[in-house]
Amino acid sequence: MEAFVQKNLNYFVFLIVLTLLIFLKILNPAFIKSVSYLSFDLYQKIFVEEKESEVVIIDIDEQSLGKFGQFPWNRTVFAKILDQLNTSNPKAIGFDIFFTEKDKQSPDEIIKSYNLIPSDVSELQNLKGPDDLFAEKLKESKSIIAVLGSNVPSHANYNRKAKARFLSKGGKPEEFTYAYPYSIGSLEKLEKNVQGLGSISFLDQLDGIIRSLPLIVQFNKKIYPTMGLEMVRVGSKQKNIYVELNEVGIQRISARPYKVESDPNGIIWIKYKKSQKKQYISAGDVYDGNFEKSFFENKYVLIGASAQGLFDLVKTPLGVTIPGVEVHANVIENILDQSYLIRNPNTYIFELIFSIIVALLTFILSQKIKPKYSLSIFFGNILAIIIIGFSIYKFRSELVDFSYPIFIVTITFLTGLYFRFIEENKMALANLQKEAKLLKERELAAGVQKSLFPDISKFENFIFAKNVPARDVSGDYFDVVRSTPEEYFFTLADVSGKGVKAGMYMAKASSIFRTLTNLKFPLEKVVFGVNNELVEAKFKGMFVTAVFGKLNIKTGELVFINAGHESILTFDQNKNYEYIKSDMPPIGIVKYFTESMVKSNTINLKDKTFVVYTDGVTEGYMKNGEELGAEGVQKIINEMSQVTPKSIVEAIEKELNWGAEKLRDDITCMAININNTELIKKK
Repeated sequence: MEAFVQKNLNYFVFLIVLTLLIFLKILNPAFIKSVSYLSFDLYQKIFVEEKESEVVIIDIDEQSLGKFGQFPWNRTVFAKILDQLNTSNPKAIGFDIFFTEKDKQSPDEIIKSYNLIPSDVSELQNLKGPDDLFAEKLKESKSIIAVLGSNVPSHANYNRKAKARFLSKGGKPEEFTYAYPYSIGSLEKLEKNVQGLGSISFLDQLDGIIRSLPLIVQFNKKIYPTMGLEMVRVGSKQKNIYVELNEVGIQRISARPYKVESDPNGIIWIKYKKSQKKQYISAGDVYDGNFEKSFFENKYVLIGASAQGLFDLVKTPLGVTIPGVEVHANVIENILDQSYLIRNPNTYIFELIFSIIVALLTFILSQKIKPKYSLSIFFGNILAIIIIGFSIYKFRSELVDFSYPIFIVTITFLTGLYFRFIEENKMALANLQKEAKLLKERELAAGVQKSLFPDISKFENFIFAKNVPARDVSGDYFDVVRSTPEEYFFTLADVSGKGVKAGMYMAKASSIFRTLTNLKFPLEKVVFGVNNELVEAKFKGMFVTAVFGKLNIKTGELVFINAGHESILTFDQNKNYEYIKSDMPPIGIVKYFTESMVKSNTINLKDKTFVVYTDGVTEGYMKNGEELGAEGVQKIINEMSQVTPKSIVEAIEKELNWGAEKLRDDITCMAININNTELIKKK
């Protein structure tokens, strides 16, 4: 069991990480919500719209504050504004303002402020106060006043109730709506004369951005509509608001003919349009009648503040700050044109399942394929998540959280990448150790092989040979054995294949050759013995092409055997070239039954030079990138002023071993010329 866990540790850790991330999403703490909000806000920033509106905002701005003085203003100002508005016949007028205290200029407040004796100011008491005038104008208008949820009681509160009548189907809305124990509103005298009371309560947002609000909310166990919904109800001349519920909670809220799909708690997500200056008009201009009648006709009118000193400014998903009254304007527009956003509970489940599938796919592929390809899978999955999210938003107005799925996929991908790095690191370390071991073995084999090459420096006046390995271990070989003062056995061979195995095979052949030549056997018998021993050695699939020879330096007679090797080059003093082709197959393939199967040739080397080389010479690359070939060997010899065995071999080696990083093949070459047979004495 322990071995199984260790082997699949990466998958166990991945499952733990994924489970933790999904559990966090289910708990949905504040910092996880903030991740989701990134995508919700991005949708609106990219697809922000600029469109005409049926909502007009009367702005308590810096200009109007300068006209009427500090806020709150005398109620007669608002009474006159209502008078001016009523001439244009707006659909509804909403006050995003509280009138919680009596007007300071009402008769009662003046008497109290100056400690006047009521009998002395009886005429003053009979005057109609600003609140009374304002209440009359409210009654004549399609007006709505704001109420706000509170956790503490208000000193001027009374037992208010909503103007809208709620009808429900499928359950009790009170069980699912957000609730406040108390409410804050305006004077009872004013609220009694309006057609609607609308909530302006926003849900607490950690970052202060208003993304959603409840369409209905409870104050002191009574249900109230939000300001936007209440204005639509009044503007549509409806008395009732309908609430449809299912087993999960609130499903739909209607103020005929408008129906709004909400979440189970009656919340909608606001879709903001781009703010427009032409939607605003200064309160001072309305008071003075500086507007066209059509500006307010059949419009929803909101009265609120944008002035900095009144502190009614909020942040939106668009990344801008707007007056709070404009939030309610957007809610009205969303209800009227059904452009509100939906956060479907089923979408939440889809996000979780989709995140798990994509995370599994990303992690498993990161473990199975190369990192550069798994990176493509990772970015492809992220792109797919983003495209799905934006498509659903664009065509269905649904909010799909792509931020957290991307977060999950990123974490799981990095987890997979970490384990892949650990695994690759282990493999790389193992390969390095293996390569170090192989290098050591090759170096040892190369050292052993070099020791097999004979020291023929004392013969270099008439026999010279050289081997340049392409790798650590060469598959080529040469040897010279002096059997008598006048007779020399020699060989130059090329083993099929490369590397340590070829080197071992070559070592086997060379040891047999030396043993048999030291016994002074005829050349045919030497080759017969070497071949049969190599066949018995059972180096599967390997063979040797070779030239064997026996030279008498006194008579110049040279007996040679070409066993499947390159053509032998001979030339005279006038550089007339002749090639002697092989007339035997390579050795080590088929066992010889009699020495007669070995065919030899004889030539006389007086006034001739004998050159033999492996295919690494003719197929070797020169600096210009072309192969040397037999013609190249001839060209080298033709350009030489003094021709000796040593000068020939070294000139060929210099032409091919010119500094390339790796040779194409081993370079092995031998030249024989008996014009000077004097032995060189070692120092």
